[in-house]
Amino acid sequence: MTDSLPIIYSKTEFIDKLKEIAARGWVPNARKGNSGGIGNTLEDLLGITENNLPIPNSGEWELKTQRLSTSSLITLFHIEPSPRALHFAPSILLPKYGWSLQSDSSHYAQEGLSFRQTITATTPTSRGFKVLVDDIQKKIQISFDSSAVSEEHADWLTLVKNRVGLGDLDPHPYWGYDDLKHKAGTKLNNAFYVQAAVKREKGQEYYHYSSIVMLQNFNFEGFLQAIRAGSLLIDFDARSGHNHGTKFRLRQNQLPSLYKTVTTIL
Repeated sequence: MTDSLPIIYSKTEFIDKLKEIAARGWVPNARKGNSGGIGNTLEDLLGITENNLPIPNSGEWELKTQRLSTSSLITLFHIEPSPRALHFAPSILLPKYGWSLQSDSSHYAQEGLSFRQTITATTPTSRGFKVLVDDIQKKIQISFDSSAVSEEHADWLTLVKNRVGLGDLDPHPYWGYDDLKHKAGTKLNNAFYVQAAVKREKGQEYYHYSSIVMLQNFNFEGFLQAIRAGSLLIDFDARSGHNHGTKFRLRQNQLPSLYKTVTTIL
């Protein structure tokens, strides 16, 4: 017995299928206990796996889903900073700038370390980290300003001073424009952005896929502008024993601003 062939949609058929799913109204979360249930449930309804859109001869497509009326961020892609050989997050940021997994304390060796920061270009985090956009060197980089650290992290700042001093990061973790263009071009050149209303009844979560937008021709200048405006953030999540990866993440409803052609389907 052979495995069944994957479903293949034309672009028109795919749009029609999305409209048909939206017309169903409320559908149950197919993945109980999964925070990514909106995307997973839609993939199940479409008969596809792992965000692999089976649309031939129409360029690369990505499926992006998000709750309506949420402050949660949408992940664009994962990419570790350069210099890559340094393994920056687990080898430098975590041991030199990390804090206790439980609380800011001196018992780091026993409790393990965490370096979890969501960083923007507009305002330093409470621990003094900020995104810099360098158009001269054509790179996005992370800086550290000890004077921007809030009083609540004074004990942590003392530990940083003892470990590495209070100067800026040296070297800076960074992403070259060309690397980001390539990553975005392979992951985000075209996308369907589907948003769903959410409700809960008797412990069951339901989704209504009620907003569908087709996005074409990724615009790198729009990407850079989103970083400058603070709507595109860089998210580190390294912990003792495991690096969960570095992500570029976008605020609610900002995805269309990254594309040259925006078509509202529903």
